[in-house]
Amino acid sequence: MIHLDTNLLIDLVTIGSPHIAVIRQWLEAGEELAVSAIVWSEFLNGPHTKQQKDAVQAIVEGRILDFTVKEAEQASRLFHYTGRKRGSHADCMIAACAMTKDTQLATRNIGDFEKFVPHGLKMLAVATVA
Repeated sequence: MIHLDTNLLIDLVTIGSPHIAVIRQWLEAGEELAVSAIVWSEFLNGPHTKQQKDAVQAIVEGRILDFTVKEAEQASRLFHYTGRKRGSHADCMIAACAMTKDTQLATRNIGDFEKFVPHGLKMLAVATVA
C-alpha cells in the first residue's frame, strides 16, 4: 500500500499533470493507494468539484485511514524529534499515519518529509516533472 500526500491528490484533479502517469503506473502494477484522514481533509479544502472529489475517492477505493491515538502519539514524537517547528505539525501527522501503517508515503514535497526518514518514515519521493 502507498499513502499519497495531498499534493498528489491535487495532481489527480489537475488537467495535464505529469504525475497522473506515475499514479496510473502504480495502479497498473497492482498497488493499493490510500490517504490519511489528514490528507483527505487538506484535499477537501479545495478548490475542486464534487465529481473530482468522487473520482479521487474512487481511485483510493475509499481507503481514507483514521487518525487515532496511535497516530497522534507518533506525530507528537516526530514533532519533538524534528525541532518543534511551527507549521510542521500537519506533516508530522501525515508521516505518522504512513509510519503506523508501515507503508510508504508518496510525496512531491520531499523537503517537508525527508526529516522524518531517520525516524522511520518510508518516503517514496516523486520527482517534480517540468
